[in-house]
Amino acid sequence: MRAAEALERYFPDFLALLFPAIHAEIDWSVPYRSLDSELQQITGDADSGRRYADKLLDVRTRDGHATWVLVHVEVQGEAQTPFAERMFQYNYRIRDRYGRSVVSLAVLSDSNRRFRPQRFEEARWGCRIVFEFPRVKLLDYAEPERWAELEASDNVFALVVMAQIRAKVTMDAETLKRWKFRLIRMMYERGYERALILDLFRLIDWMIRLPAGLEADFRQELYAYEEQQRMPYVTTVEQAGIQKGLQQGVQQGEATILLRQLSTKFGAETAEQYRTRIESAEPQQLERWSERILSAETPETIFH
Repeated sequence: MRAAEALERYFPDFLALLFPAIHAEIDWSVPYRSLDSELQQITGDADSGRRYADKLLDVRTRDGHATWVLVHVEVQGEAQTPFAERMFQYNYRIRDRYGRSVVSLAVLSDSNRRFRPQRFEEARWGCRIVFEFPRVKLLDYAEPERWAELEASDNVFALVVMAQIRAKVTMDAETLKRWKFRLIRMMYERGYERALILDLFRLIDWMIRLPAGLEADFRQELYAYEEQQRMPYVTTVEQAGIQKGLQQGVQQGEATILLRQLSTKFGAETAEQYRTRIESAEPQQLERWSERILSAETPETIFH
């Protein structure tokens, strides 16, 4: 699971934790819908390697209005000056194309404490644009009082936020290993169901990367802990590994098919030119490229 998947799956928890006032205005008895295809159509740079995890979701407000919520997650380690402008661009593109009300939210998970965009403004000769958007800075939750709130919270997404913060602010690998184990242990202490534990484990495991030796130590400690707690069936590490292997197998198969299609249509040299990009792509991206190749006149139109 990656950041974008977590945002969609735990969207109510995400809003309740980071944007509680907005969460309170949504009618959660009506299922929310992901609108990734709509977002893809208006983000021309979606394939350019941006380090953002953007989600567009359709929700129903408590007063009965349909509203689209656009969530931008900034995950780069450096401040990006155009970020506020990008927020404005995506908002007006969606509104212009679909005629829908759009609420844009920003989550800044970078490590620059001074990077806090919340407004895009442009003016010339009396013509003025002002666009403001709600945003949260995850590093603010690293302060002792806010961190204590996260640890005491029964919100599932609090663990995700804690993992992201520790991955950003912890420089010592041994300390990071202890934090990783502590976060995993908290899932058991809170009595989460096994399916939820596996989901969160994969996400935290992806967020908090350890050197090979320390990763092996971490997994041995987790094995011992699960055995002590008499966890049934396959351990979390093993089960997550099995599912990860299955996902990778599907991904490799889709990449192989796309490379074969590319070679047939544009030649073996073209397929080799794009091999690295295809083999490292996410399944959703491979699916989009496979759809485009059917009508593509040049390789560039597939991967633009």
